[in-house]
Amino acid sequence: MRRSALVTGAAAALAAALVTPALFAPAAQAQPAPVAGRSAAPDIPVANVKAHLAQLQSIATANGGNRAHGRAGYKASVDYIKGKLDAAGYTTTLQTYSYGGATGYNLIADWPGGDTSHVVMAGAHLDSVTAGPGINDDGSGSAGILETALAVSRAGLQPAKHVRFGWWGTEEAGMVGSSNYVNKLTGADRSKIDAYLNFDMIGSPNPGYFVYDDNAALDTLFKDYFAGLGVATEPETEGDGRSDHAPFKNAGIPVGGLFSGADYIKTSAQASKWGGTAGQAFDRCYHSSCDTSANINDTVLDRMSDAIAHGIWSLATEGTPPPSGTVFENTTDFAIPDAAPPIESPITVTGRTGNAPATLKVGVDVKHTWRGDLVIDLVAPDGSTYRVKDFSGNDSADNVVATFTVNASGEVANGTWKLRVQDVASQDTGYLDSWKLTF
Repeated sequence: MRRSALVTGAAAALAAALVTPALFAPAAQAQPAPVAGRSAAPDIPVANVKAHLAQLQSIATANGGNRAHGRAGYKASVDYIKGKLDAAGYTTTLQTYSYGGATGYNLIADWPGGDTSHVVMAGAHLDSVTAGPGINDDGSGSAGILETALAVSRAGLQPAKHVRFGWWGTEEAGMVGSSNYVNKLTGADRSKIDAYLNFDMIGSPNPGYFVYDDNAALDTLFKDYFAGLGVATEPETEGDGRSDHAPFKNAGIPVGGLFSGADYIKTSAQASKWGGTAGQAFDRCYHSSCDTSANINDTVLDRMSDAIAHGIWSLATEGTPPPSGTVFENTTDFAIPDAAPPIESPITVTGRTGNAPATLKVGVDVKHTWRGDLVIDLVAPDGSTYRVKDFSGNDSADNVVATFTVNASGEVANGTWKLRVQDVASQDTGYLDSWKLTF
């Protein structure tokens, strides 16, 4: 989050002290009941989010201790996230701009499908200040939306609305990257974004639970979610105009988001309902060298990451019935030999009637150091072959963790299906971790 010179922590403490305490205290983690007409979001494993934070910490450590605009650590952070998204089946775009004599980067990731005239977008800034690695500010938001994006892929989500994620550069200099993105949108493109959700600092070590109150519907979406967990919330005011939702809001796009607090001081009333220490900042390492991977509260990071997924699933699947079907899976590992004939992994389907669907879901999890070597086919029980994906060429990302759709309506459902995977070039190796068919 960008530092503001206009508001002091003392003023924030006074304002926060005037907020009426909630009537309930934080409870054990639970998932709110799904809303009719919306698909239920999956749990986001906090261990996965923390693994991304560990990678961002390692990147900062290897690049002068920070991931700031114009520094090698920022571009390495972009490359790390882009590699994960490419492997998960996203269409990624690297948007460049110039600021302060250096090239800046925004990373945009679009999930295939959904009505592109109705876009649900989530974003977080990826840059740190030069003073430190920026793991809470805003590695936490960046990792939270990354793991949510990967969960979309793992679920093979087919949203009613188009889903997009953004990682912004140069936020710490005044929302430069996100402003550049919004300013380049045409009027028509801006009108297609139904909601932009911003997540800037969601793992503060002395945390609060703040919900953006810029749009009533998006405010209610998150307040109700946390109420379902028994967690009180307050309107977010510390970050007003100081993070990447501001350019979207100024362009007339509905905005919402979550925040766990920066350098404002936690009041006694807030400590009473949230725990933690009154009289201390929500994040004492804000914009400092100690904003490391040790500067994270796991509980708030877990809850807010789950809330991100809730927001995306709720907004993007409105009117879409929850997915249904029977899943058949093979979790046996199969080594994929280098530059060799294909391997085949079988799944026997039983208990079905008639033919396979026109939208047969093929979930694939391949661990490989260069997926550009891979060609993947689905083999039907009668030996007919369907090309699932040909990565051969210039795709240098690692791994294939994605769900593909195959029109297998001409095939009898019951019988032994096979996933055929071939490495067609030399030097890189991997294995088929698992795959599944969903009827």
